Amino acid sequence: MQVTVLATTCDKKDCPTLYKTDRGTILVQGGTPTDHGLVIPAHEALVEIPMELIRKAFGVPVGD
Repeated sequence: MQVTVLATTCDKKDCPTLYKTDRGTILVQGGTPTDHGLVIPAHEALVEIPMELIRKAFGVPVGD
């Protein structure tokens, strides 16, 4: 799998980051919340990232 950074919140490698793949998918790096109260299948996970990262990755203005 080829992975390219779309956007990140810092220059370190331990920050929320969005990546695009050569498979036509997006990988998300972020914190794993535990206080959500949802039932998630064992083969899936939730990842929490700041909205600022989505806006930055896709060029959406902050006020929208």
